[in-house]
Amino acid sequence: MSFASPLFLWFFMPAVLVAVLAAPRSWRNGVVAVASLLFYATGAGGTTLLLLACMVVNYLAGPALEPDEWDVNGHARKRKLLVGVVAFDLAVLAVWKYAGFATEQLDTIAGWLGGDFPVVHLALPIGISFYTFHHISYVVDIYRGERAALRNPVSFITYIAMFPQLVAGPIVRWREIADQLPQERTHRLDDIASGFPRFAFGLTKKVVVADSLAPVVQACYATPADQMTAAVAWLGALAYTLQLYFDFSGYSDMAIGLGRMLGFRLPENFARPYSSVTVTEFWRRWHMSLSRWFRDYVYIPLGGNRGGVVKTYRNLAIVFVLTGFWHGANWTFLVWGVFHGALLVVERAFGWSSAPAGAVARVARRALTMLLVVVGWVFFRAPDMGTAFTVLSHMFVPDLGGLTDVVDSALTNQRALILLVAAAALLLPAQPVLGPYLESVRSRTATALRVGFMTAGVTYSSILLAAGTFSPFLYYQF
Repeated sequence: MSFASPLFLWFFMPAVLVAVLAAPRSWRNGVVAVASLLFYATGAGGTTLLLLACMVVNYLAGPALEPDEWDVNGHARKRKLLVGVVAFDLAVLAVWKYAGFATEQLDTIAGWLGGDFPVVHLALPIGISFYTFHHISYVVDIYRGERAALRNPVSFITYIAMFPQLVAGPIVRWREIADQLPQERTHRLDDIASGFPRFAFGLTKKVVVADSLAPVVQACYATPADQMTAAVAWLGALAYTLQLYFDFSGYSDMAIGLGRMLGFRLPENFARPYSSVTVTEFWRRWHMSLSRWFRDYVYIPLGGNRGGVVKTYRNLAIVFVLTGFWHGANWTFLVWGVFHGALLVVERAFGWSSAPAGAVARVARRALTMLLVVVGWVFFRAPDMGTAFTVLSHMFVPDLGGLTDVVDSALTNQRALILLVAAAALLLPAQPVLGPYLESVRSRTATALRVGFMTAGVTYSSILLAAGTFSPFLYYQF
């Protein structure tokens, strides 16, 4: 059940909001917990049991990990418990997400030696990458003494399984929401009034822009190597750059808006990333909740930038290799992660991680950063390394070929217009971060935008959804 589906928009979401409004304030978490498990089960089926098993293990471990100043011998025991729980969480992720990829590589090696190796085929549970990171954040923050463990299982289910962020984020660290769970809401209508425009904004980005560009991207990347041209390659790369942003940031806006309507404030995930002047800045603006997670639970524990230049570069490399593989079990994701890690190391080594002072220099650096990001997205989108290199080679080796018939038919006038308008909106030199701005209740301009998005955006998106086909969010696959 996708946020951008008639079942969710016209039945599930209204029913949950009515239940939250009608139920006693102290029942809010219970309503959200039940609704979230139902939401997940409709798409995950039998793998819902895997989510429940992981929740049981981490919930039971939580209280035992709390620091105890009177237990002088307990630190080592708690550390062993933490290592065991985190190893369990990572093992579940490794088996379900990477076993197939690993056995495929072993089968390839065995084939070179004249044998074979059994390949494992497991269906990827929806949202496993996200709820695994939520579990790890929960137990680590408790072990560090930053927040207390939950004794109420309903509140724990609400945190882990909260349907706005369960399947594609934002990744909510335990410290960010722990203080919100016990609170009883007193202004729930105000929350809905602030959250719904944000949800409508995200829905419009997803349905009107991202879904319109999807057929163009698919046609470009499905073009056979012997028919690929520079025009097709550049169109596919640029269209996917826009599709991914509007799809994923649209989901994040919808999740944040839904969370607000339910009484929770989820962390921001995007802040105009394509306006970045450096790749370092890009990673402060793109998928911010993932960057913060890796910073707090991987980069800093490894030593961060405190151990000298070589260790800093090593830590950056480790983080981005893991970031790449976190997105998917494919060599393309690993190369994408290594590519971005190398760019950050180069920027740090040459002192380019800060924006230049001059306006001309800033424009040039922004253009270079955008080019590098687009190149990275080619690896991210391509189904295999061969396709990625085919696209890149035609992007940077000019030819006189135009669009193929298939791509030309996919690029209708309407889609071409949407592509140009979306690109122009993202490339403006100055623009507000509209998502948080729409939640403002003090600005008349924000109020007008809220009304506009609630009427035009939702109405048009609903018409497209009713007339179209199911289109899942891109990050559902991760």
